[in-house]
Amino acid sequence: MTSTRITIPEYAMSLAHVASLRSEDPYRKVGAAALDKDNRVIGTAYNGLAPGYDAPEGFWDNRDERQKFMLHAEVNPCSLFRRGEAQIVATTTMPCTACMQTLSAYGIKEIYYRDDYAASDAPEIAKAYGIRLEQITDYPHVEME
Repeated sequence: MTSTRITIPEYAMSLAHVASLRSEDPYRKVGAAALDKDNRVIGTAYNGLAPGYDAPEGFWDNRDERQKFMLHAEVNPCSLFRRGEAQIVATTTMPCTACMQTLSAYGIKEIYYRDDYAASDAPEIAKAYGIRLEQITDYPHVEME
């Protein structure tokens, strides 16, 4: 019996996808996973509000107003490691410019993402810092309703 083993980028993307299912944002659910140089999971995260913050009634109704309070999935796991400890970050959406800058500062070498984000300067930042930035759309996952 032979089995097909998924690649590390597929593995990381699958973890990021599962993390995105925890997001409380009804408009954009983003998940991320960070792996070390030995491909061990450092942590997973999703976009949302700071721990312990209870959103007031109607908070989720105005997307533009609430965006300034949202913590992005890509930088949430950065509190779990020091610069140079994480090698890979996988995220369900291409990092925004600010998140890409932060990931660069943490010494991330490879970033995998599923969905494009046209407003991001991530490709230019990745090129400047020698970071592998690759779109991965085919990986094991299940969509939740």
